[in-house]
Amino acid sequence: MNTPDDVPPLSEDFAVRLDLTPGWVDLTLPDGSKAAAKALARETVDRLDPLSPEIEKSAVRDDMADRALSLNEDAPVLAAAYYAESGEALMDLVIDSYGDEGVPRPTAEEVVPLLLQWENGVVVGEPEVTGLELPAGPATRIRSTLKIKRMLGLGRRTTGFVRYAVFPPGLRSLVVVTAMWEKIRLTEENVQRVDEIVPSLRLDLVDGNGDDIV
Repeated sequence: MNTPDDVPPLSEDFAVRLDLTPGWVDLTLPDGSKAAAKALARETVDRLDPLSPEIEKSAVRDDMADRALSLNEDAPVLAAAYYAESGEALMDLVIDSYGDEGVPRPTAEEVVPLLLQWENGVVVGEPEVTGLELPAGPATRIRSTLKIKRMLGLGRRTTGFVRYAVFPPGLRSLVVVTAMWEKIRLTEENVQRVDEIVPSLRLDLVDGNGDDIV
């Protein structure tokens, strides 16, 4: 997953939460270690019901552990993936916050080119840009397609994505939600899955220990 370039994470006393509906699996790792990824995958697959009988749980566990490690590489505040009942992962999602001390966060207009920047891909076609109001604050939503460089620079693969930049009132941070998928034929279904859960995004105040402030 890629994030707007050259914008450091900003530490503020809030926790980003998202209500994940059935099919979504929380893959956030506290320390990003391989041991944590394997433990999370084992615990998650063991409680998933049912996973198709023809799918080996070990294959799903391996995929989930590898995916968790990859998604947590840049330490997002939340990482998740959507899994079909067959055990196949259809989409990845990460959430993070960005900002810089003493620097105003970008406006809704200024954030669009940031959301269209990708480290290893190029946006193709005309992106769909929408402004909307979420419970967590005003947001800019972008939906488009990427051509991403393959390993060793040999060719490109097409990837769909939808991105939200959320501007929480009273905070300096910009919260960015990014979802990506490779099966373009599932674009409409995947966009709907993301659009259904993003309104549940909330920023809960926490103390120095990370506990909610009531």
